[in-house]
Amino acid sequence: MEYRYKKAEIKKFLKDSIKDLEKYPDQLERLIRDGELHNEIFNTGYYVAYRGEGAKWMGEEAFEIIGIVKDYEQDNFGEVMTDLSDDVAVTNMYVYIVGEELISEDPKLHD
Repeated sequence: MEYRYKKAEIKKFLKDSIKDLEKYPDQLERLIRDGELHNEIFNTGYYVAYRGEGAKWMGEEAFEIIGIVKDYEQDNFGEVMTDLSDDVAVTNMYVYIVGEELISEDPKLHD
């Protein structure tokens, strides 16, 4: 499935993160080789961190994003693990999902 909402913004975040990692080429190479680049960029920190920030970021697409997160987790984990009432958690999980898609689209970013 292709996720479009703020995909360009998330792609810029990915590129900026990779640019930062390029300062450590051995680490970047290892992350790509081991399939850990996605986890490093999208699961070791927060894209948004403050209550209300996620709701603002999602805007009118909040219910659509909640549905995407719910479906993704149900399909991949067999249960919904994100607190869907937590705007920060939902936003970060959506960014995680889109990040996974972006990395899978770029053959240089995975083995």
